[in-house]
Amino acid sequence: MLPAVSVSTGAVVAVLTGGVVLTALLAAVAVSAVSVAIAAVVLRSLLRDYHRR
Repeated sequence: MLPAVSVSTGAVVAVLTGGVVLTALLAAVAVSAVSVAIAAVVLRSLLRDYHRR
């Protein structure tokens, strides 16, 4: 019984670790996408003001 319990525990740990890694990657991608969008908006407004002058 102990080997089966240890295997299931290892599987649970592996699944949890994979979920945490995937969640962290998705969060990093979302943060980078938001920062790129903000930078694009700022650059667009700066270029717009530059062309108005």
